[in-house]
Amino acid sequence: LAYYDALTELPNRMLFADRLHQAVQRANRNRHYVAVLFMDLDGFKAVNDDLGHAMGDRLLEEAGRRLKECIRSDDTAARMGGDEFTVILNALSTKEMAETAAAQVARKIIERLNSPFLLENHTAHIGASIGIAFYPDDSHLEDELIKMADTAMYHAKQAGKNRYHVFDVAKDAADIGTHAFTVDVK
Repeated sequence: LAYYDALTELPNRMLFADRLHQAVQRANRNRHYVAVLFMDLDGFKAVNDDLGHAMGDRLLEEAGRRLKECIRSDDTAARMGGDEFTVILNALSTKEMAETAAAQVARKIIERLNSPFLLENHTAHIGASIGIAFYPDDSHLEDELIKMADTAMYHAKQAGKNRYHVFDVAKDAADIGTHAFTVDVK
């Protein structure tokens, strides 16, 4: 229970950090890539405010189920807290494979979360803003990968929400650390 989110039953922040550490270690040994996706639910606050926290919780549960359906069994989807989720895509053998897989998963997540959520007698609509960063190209440090994906997610939000943005060192590096998110990694 200490490693799983009670609401969504997805790995929590602590287990996510451990799995990211393991994924980076394996990728380093095998000269593979890892993609980190950082996601925020667009429109969740309105659902919580308009329908109440119980309906917000139901939406988060369903969002977690939908998110898990978008990834392979050996990848990790986690709830970081609130309406923030992350995904680790493991064992991607080439840069092209990593970029393609991350873009496909991001598009699939956005599509799945754009489908209406039926919450008792209510229908709710949300979206997702997703940021993507890659090991080893963007960073060899796990906490930096998370910050880069988080920064990229904010760029997706600024570009109109309900989209994904791949971290670009040349364009986005100045924004790293300007957001409050942190996670402890080994």
